[in-house]
Amino acid sequence: MEGGNQMGAYLRARRELVTPEDAGLPRGPRRRVPGLRREELAVLAGISPEYYLRLEKGRDRHPSPEVLDALAGVLRLDADAVAHLHRIAGAGGYRSGRVVSAGAVAPGVARLLDDLGVPAFVQGPLQDVLAANALAQALSPQYRPGVNLLRAVFLDPRDRVLHQDWDRATREAVAGLRAQAGTDLDDPLLQALVSELSAGSERFRRLWARQDVRQKVGGTSRMLHPDVGPLELRHEKFTVNGSDGQVLVAYHAEPGSPSRAALGALAALASRR
Repeated sequence: MEGGNQMGAYLRARRELVTPEDAGLPRGPRRRVPGLRREELAVLAGISPEYYLRLEKGRDRHPSPEVLDALAGVLRLDADAVAHLHRIAGAGGYRSGRVVSAGAVAPGVARLLDDLGVPAFVQGPLQDVLAANALAQALSPQYRPGVNLLRAVFLDPRDRVLHQDWDRATREAVAGLRAQAGTDLDDPLLQALVSELSAGSERFRRLWARQDVRQKVGGTSRMLHPDVGPLELRHEKFTVNGSDGQVLVAYHAEPGSPSRAALGALAALASRR
């Protein structure tokens, strides 16, 4: 984990991802770092190199919102990442996202899953599956209560086959975990999960070190199912109000598409099991 200087660790990680070319600077023949140097970032953000060094080293932990926004601009941060930077710097009134043990799924939400005609499940803040309908479990055995989706996607080789866009899936999973964690990186459940995944997956270690932050959003997933073949599905994510960070995830396909027909075939298979 990043210890007590979260802002400094985040600035350093993001600085290393911005190339001189991204910032309009010449690379030069003697550059030994992959990203921007500290003094380059400081000058581009309009602050002194000495002040930036204090920020990155944790000697000054109260930068103004204007300074944070200037740094975010040079670092090419999107809206989620800007909010995260303000949050870990304690500026702008951002609240930390608590990582807590997941509570039970409300009975009404559980019934809703069964009534939906598409694969759907509810996950907790650490991406544990808490409830799932039969079609979700037919789509993947990983979508069943008790499975942690991060362990599955990084440590179970079956997920490499199912998720044809595994790079995207893993990238979004880690960025979503960062967003949920917020400043609560000392949460023991989170620490245990990160330690386990770091020990078992080099890709997880690299993605965690990047410190990408992305709130839970929908997108397109490409899957290869052993029974119904290739699927191109939209996944939508909805926050469950009144819960401790629960999210409802649903998959659906374009009307008239081969994937819609494949989902129909999957539903028929699920009904016979």
